[in-house]
Amino acid sequence: MSEKLKIEDATMPAGGWGSVKEVATILLDQHVPLKDSRLLLKQNKPDGFACVSCSWAKPANPHPFEFCESGAKATAWETTSKTIGADFFDRHTVTELESWSDHELEDQGRLTVPLRWDAATDKYREVDWATAFAEIGTTLQQCEREQVVFYSSGRASLESSYMYQLLARMYGNNNLPDSSNMCHESTSVGLQKTIGVGVGTVTLNDFEHTDCIFFFGQNVGVNSPRMLHQLQEVRERGVPVITLNPLRERGLVSFTNPQSPVEMLSGKETPISTQYHQVRAGGDTAAIMGLCKAVFAQDDEAKAGGAQRVIDTAFIQEHTHGFEAFEAAVRACSWNDIEKESGLPRAAIEEAADVYCKSAAVMTMYGMGLTQHRHGVQNVTMLVNLLLLRGNIGKPGAGICPVRGHSNVQGQRTVGITEKPELAPLDKLKEQYGFEPPRKTGMTTVDACEAILAGKVPAFVALGGNFVRAIPDTVRMEAAWRQLPLTVQVSTKLNRNHVIHGKASYVLPCLGRIEVDRQQSGPQAVSVEDSTSCMHGSRGMATPVADTLLSEPAIIAGLAKATLAPNPNVDWDAWVGDYAKVRDAIEETYPKIFKDFNERMWTPGGFRKPLAAAERIWNTDSGKAEFTVPQSLVVDPDSDSADPAALRLFTVRSDGQFNTTIYSNDDRFRGVTGSRRVVFMAAADMARQGLAEGDVVDLHTAVSTDAPRKVEGLQVVAYDIPEGCVAGYYPECNPLIPVWHHAIGSKVPAAKSIDVVVSRRTPAPH
Repeated sequence: MSEKLKIEDATMPAGGWGSVKEVATILLDQHVPLKDSRLLLKQNKPDGFACVSCSWAKPANPHPFEFCESGAKATAWETTSKTIGADFFDRHTVTELESWSDHELEDQGRLTVPLRWDAATDKYREVDWATAFAEIGTTLQQCEREQVVFYSSGRASLESSYMYQLLARMYGNNNLPDSSNMCHESTSVGLQKTIGVGVGTVTLNDFEHTDCIFFFGQNVGVNSPRMLHQLQEVRERGVPVITLNPLRERGLVSFTNPQSPVEMLSGKETPISTQYHQVRAGGDTAAIMGLCKAVFAQDDEAKAGGAQRVIDTAFIQEHTHGFEAFEAAVRACSWNDIEKESGLPRAAIEEAADVYCKSAAVMTMYGMGLTQHRHGVQNVTMLVNLLLLRGNIGKPGAGICPVRGHSNVQGQRTVGITEKPELAPLDKLKEQYGFEPPRKTGMTTVDACEAILAGKVPAFVALGGNFVRAIPDTVRMEAAWRQLPLTVQVSTKLNRNHVIHGKASYVLPCLGRIEVDRQQSGPQAVSVEDSTSCMHGSRGMATPVADTLLSEPAIIAGLAKATLAPNPNVDWDAWVGDYAKVRDAIEETYPKIFKDFNERMWTPGGFRKPLAAAERIWNTDSGKAEFTVPQSLVVDPDSDSADPAALRLFTVRSDGQFNTTIYSNDDRFRGVTGSRRVVFMAAADMARQGLAEGDVVDLHTAVSTDAPRKVEGLQVVAYDIPEGCVAGYYPECNPLIPVWHHAIGSKVPAAKSIDVVVSRRTPAPH
């Protein structure tokens, strides 16, 4: 085994002393001054700043420490005193930086000056802001406008996002892919189709009224740890939590509250899941079909015995459409097929269904374990089917809750970051700003990747993010990326998107959300939307790391003024001088959502946008909630062409990362330290292939027909994982995911299910 990699059994709870140690370590590593570490006391508070990590809901009555380990890491990462100036690039060529790891690149600190790549020296050189804007604007004016891409990361505020979508549309296209295209677009499509809104229906208040929670494909301990407080509270009052997930994630097993002195000193753990079923990767549709089948069976028994019906027939008759076809499909589906595809025995599914049938108000929580599949949209609509059977949408304590990632990824869509013209108020924008908005459907993330591979994108502008690292098909995409005529990246830190760049490349460093943003009218505030559709204000509180930085709104305005023809209806400078004026514009565009925006943004707990489905008003074609019939129990139709020896790979994130940001190479919840170059395998699969822990293997995509795809040099880690499945880290395994391997109907890259062949290499030294 490599000296760098250490494997041990991970049995600790989420939270606890391990979390405290991780927070202390990153504050020290990032040289965060004591005064800035105190910022954590203002994190997610009504009078403070919104976390730049996940988008979990922010309570009206917060805990004294309303931050989690992941959020503290994100704050330390942004408020680090480490900086990168022009002198850094005097010492390093871009080609050299390509060999650095993701962690090493971002760990250099905050970018402080605008940069332009110099082809002659292969180095980034400082460029003044005015020159950068002018050169970028001149180039964009000469491009074919329908082919330029305006990508945005889910961290950008509502104000920045609104300005950015207006820039793109006034420029001439709807090419506004964002983080949603890579994660929860399957949610947006599936929920819009079935309940008439593209977001979840649950709020924090529902946790107080629920009597059962189901979890599917979501790792709460890493991706949304603050939710553990709500889960602990429901468990303390005896509410069952049933989890269906391929891996036994520590946050869904047990939790020690770091804010409780008694728990910290006594080592008390709160068990989270009352049932934990390790569904086969991609087996979710089959498992949910089994739950529905068991519900019908219990209803048949009740009806035959003259007891109260299990199915909510009154709700179904009044509020739903398509029930008969769905019922027929469920009854026709065999338990053999359900067990085969789900990887679960019938008895386990019936055990879970029994709790569901006895519960009056059920919530379902899910993450990308459901959405990032070829049939990801179907997975979401199947969850809706399950909830509709017992009327579990539109009543207290019940509903569907997609757990979003980036801190404002949901909010961006609310204010117009969408490639779908039908979802943007184009007529209102035309009236408001006196221009003709483009009506052609824009590019999704997958569309943009395909256009880049085809050499059709003349310029790619990114508001945040690390696009080239986040997308699938890494090797092919990086080669094509280098041929882009222009890449522009608005960033806080150095990442791979800067070292893999176009023929002309600009890096524009911006203020972080946590930093004081002082403009003409004084210090500014911004706003975000959380996973439960509540809007919150956020005040920057840290001293900016450099006085050479511009804010996101200022950079967007600079690009707009350099690129677009003057428009008397848009005063970009006034917006930059006072963000309240941007919010007034947002309110004018979206009056039903943002009425009295500037006054309401400081409401403790946020103000919620109207959600018709939560009131049992269904904005669907039929005017009712839609039951849908699944196309197939097989979540990955591409597997039919795979090698018979293939295993099903799904990608995971570690405790030491948030999306593409790698804080460390450790994953304490899985007992892995020192390396991310690992593949998790079941002992039975290892035995069949003659592998031992520590052996070095390559993974080859088993369904590639257009190009070979592989990831080399991964060490085998024996793990409790369903047979026939393997897991590896994102984004390291992205080269194995073809661009065309995406969700039907939403084009989300299907990273949670791809067939791979494992081939042995020379064993690592022991």
